[in-house]
Amino acid sequence: MISSSGTIIKILGGFYTVKDGETEYTLRAQAKLRRARTTPLVGDIVQFESDGEQGWVTAVIDRRNAMLRPPVANLDALVIVIAASAPEPDLLLVDRQLLFARSQGIAVKLVINKADEDPQHAQELADMYAGADVSPMVVSARSGMGVSELRESLKGLDHAFSGQSGAGKSTLINALYGLTLATGELSAKVERGKHTTRHSELIQVEGARVFDTPGFSLLESDMIEPIRLKEAYPEFAEFEGECRFAECAHRKEPGCAVRAEVAAGKIDAGRYERYEILHDEMKTRWNERYD
Repeated sequence: MISSSGTIIKILGGFYTVKDGETEYTLRAQAKLRRARTTPLVGDIVQFESDGEQGWVTAVIDRRNAMLRPPVANLDALVIVIAASAPEPDLLLVDRQLLFARSQGIAVKLVINKADEDPQHAQELADMYAGADVSPMVVSARSGMGVSELRESLKGLDHAFSGQSGAGKSTLINALYGLTLATGELSAKVERGKHTTRHSELIQVEGARVFDTPGFSLLESDMIEPIRLKEAYPEFAEFEGECRFAECAHRKEPGCAVRAEVAAGKIDAGRYERYEILHDEMKTRWNERYD
């Protein structure tokens, strides 16, 4: 019996595939984890015991972050994919995902796909998020434009892709990694069409690992005090301390430096309008937290 640690790369039918170096083990979760209501997730670093044929996950090492839909843990980066053409990007959804990722300490990369179909709109979207600390990249999975640069930016990162249906996530993943996988496993999945992956899996690709997931449900961030929502907007940071009131929420307060920069076109007006929507929602949740 060996005792070691490794990363869960797949969960299927109550069995956990754990990779330790180049060796994979198929394990079950020890009963004490169920009693403690600890559910191991793909991406978890775990301790385990095995005799080579059977074994047990005995402990889950503290996570850096986690998601429940899909159930994955310890992401280094979330790649949010939107389309320069159809479907029209749901930018409020993008901003919600940004808020969630930041609440979990996950870096975000914003990718504008299908740039060959509408180059001007692709650049407009990239410019809109230029100050949002998301490294916007304009690419085309179909033509290959920007794909190698995106692949290089993801090296060394455990990452997952998120975005609207039809934005080209699967095509992009295939363009990035489909020809480099020894088994062609991920490529085969994305070629089968939408919503075919029924479980999450962490797959080794060129210089990185990508979470192959059945898709992301709406990502909801932890409830925070409304005044702190502004901290999730890097565009505002430069002007903090310049408002008339120290505790300015950048909404309707007189002498607000952030709103002045929006009016001057230095902060994207669309991003600010969606900030107002999210601020109102957060304020409602905050006021109802004890109901």
